[in-house]
Amino acid sequence: MIKLSVMYPKSEGSTFDLDYYQTAHMEIVDRTIKPLKWEIDAGVDGPYMAIGHLFFESMDALQAGMGAGEEALADLPNFTNVESAVQISTVID
Repeated sequence: MIKLSVMYPKSEGSTFDLDYYQTAHMEIVDRTIKPLKWEIDAGVDGPYMAIGHLFFESMDALQAGMGAGEEALADLPNFTNVESAVQISTVID
């Protein structure tokens, strides 16, 4: 299984609307990128306000999903003013 983690760093003046992200943005992600599942970590302490995790069956499925992700990318200004960091990982059980 492949995991795409999108991390939203904290900084002075950074904003992040967790409610919008969880409801409206993830609906767009489900509809367009089509991950198997997703999870959200709401930052309590540490360098990130939030981290979104999208899970895919394979790298091919991730690449296909990201190819359809224009609407999700265009939605970013609706919930944050920061540039995210992205990591792709293999999930090891």
